[in-house]
Amino acid sequence: MPKYVIEREIPNAGALRPDELQGISQKSCSVLQSLGPQIQWVQSYVTDDKIYCVYIAPNKEMIEEHAKQGGFPANCISEVKSVIDPTTAEAC
Repeated sequence: MPKYVIEREIPNAGALRPDELQGISQKSCSVLQSLGPQIQWVQSYVTDDKIYCVYIAPNKEMIEEHAKQGGFPANCISEVKSVIDPTTAEAC
């Protein structure tokens, strides 16, 4: 199943309080539940003005539908083609 990184432009995202982040998370989980098991939220990274989310989904359209139903921005949706880390540098 493809993995996606979603860039969400949310001004002052880094200043969101824990209860606000909890509310956003609850809304996202509610929409995910209604969309079914094919779409999964892996995790998100909150920066000053953006939230970067990692999702597993069958296609980009399902990510877009999640954003639409949840009222979340999805400014850029990119399919992950490869994952690298420090172990990638090691010889085979």
